[in-house]
Amino acid sequence: MAILCLLRHGESLWNKENRFTGWVDVPLTEKGRQEAIRAGFLLKDYKFDVAYTSVLQRAIETLDLVLMVLGYKMPVIKDWRLNERNYGDLQGLNKAETARKYGDEQVRIWRRSYRVKPPNGESLEDTQKRTIPFFKNAIVMDLKYQKNVLVVAHGNSLRSIVMYIENISEDVIPKVEIPTGQPIIYETEWDSNEDKLLIKSKKVLQ
Repeated sequence: MAILCLLRHGESLWNKENRFTGWVDVPLTEKGRQEAIRAGFLLKDYKFDVAYTSVLQRAIETLDLVLMVLGYKMPVIKDWRLNERNYGDLQGLNKAETARKYGDEQVRIWRRSYRVKPPNGESLEDTQKRTIPFFKNAIVMDLKYQKNVLVVAHGNSLRSIVMYIENISEDVIPKVEIPTGQPIIYETEWDSNEDKLLIKSKKVLQ
């Protein structure tokens, strides 16, 4: 068995302000830092061999705080393909004000649907086109060779990975939420006959 942990960064400044963040590089709030520290304590019973994160500071700082609590070092790989989805023209806008302007249903579709893109931004499908090749070529290979892997990223980049590994349909994925600061633990096993990764169990640490 190898462990895969997916962790969404702690609360960011624009999470707190209810703004679309996307690729804008905003910091954690104090609450977000505390969420990251708490996540580290929740992961004390696990020993990770390698960590992956995006190139955005809210994910990097979350990982740094988790590693501080864990108290040991490991290789850290930072890659833009784990970035949050790009919200395009919505980035920086308040979500409630945007809903009043365009309607609740349109904003819900922009935020949650699989195929619909916000203006000049990425859909979840677009996000998956970069996250999943990276996941398969890097993270899955570590799991294949029995390395325990910690991935600290973003709500939609992680949603795209969860959709893939749990085989979630387009109709169901809009209902899937990835909370900030709550580690999701998968026990995985490599099927050498089928040459693929199997998910044996899942739990969310709270």
